[in-house]
Amino acid sequence: MTTQILIAGFGGQGVLFAGKFLAYKALIEGKQLSWLPSYGPEMRGGTANCSVIISDDPVGSPIVSKPDILMAMNLPSLDKYEDAVVPGGTVFVDSTLIERKVKRTDINVVYIPSTKLAKDLNAPTLANMVMVGKLFKECKEIGMDNVEQALHKVISARKANLFDVNLSAIQCGFNYSE
Repeated sequence: MTTQILIAGFGGQGVLFAGKFLAYKALIEGKQLSWLPSYGPEMRGGTANCSVIISDDPVGSPIVSKPDILMAMNLPSLDKYEDAVVPGGTVFVDSTLIERKVKRTDINVVYIPSTKLAKDLNAPTLANMVMVGKLFKECKEIGMDNVEQALHKVISARKANLFDVNLSAIQCGFNYSE
């Protein structure tokens, strides 16, 4: 099994954090992986994307050009990467920020109002983790195993107070249904 994930949005939306979290989760599960962050010159407000490859076999290249999963956190990201998703792949769309529907009919699409749900949780900066929770629900091959251990790895000691709210955001996305 190899899953190629592309997470894309504006800087400041937690795109790199979400990718790092998925990478640590895969590492804890003994998977082969690659995590490749990419962002524009102005991290906050500029464009950011993160490629994550999770595999049972060694990863030959960290570049994700044909993602199995796209998490689009904003419209420019959906516009840029929608056509790159493999047929049969899945696109997760933050429907709070992206009003248009996905044009392709050969892929699975999951609309989730991540930004609104995060605000409702009193955690407006955690739309990324709400979307990750939905990814866990929809992509059984990734699943919810080892979530807490991975969160402990990516949340720094000085931000340890954010552990519970991150976990709540993941659970919110996992439990969300349209």
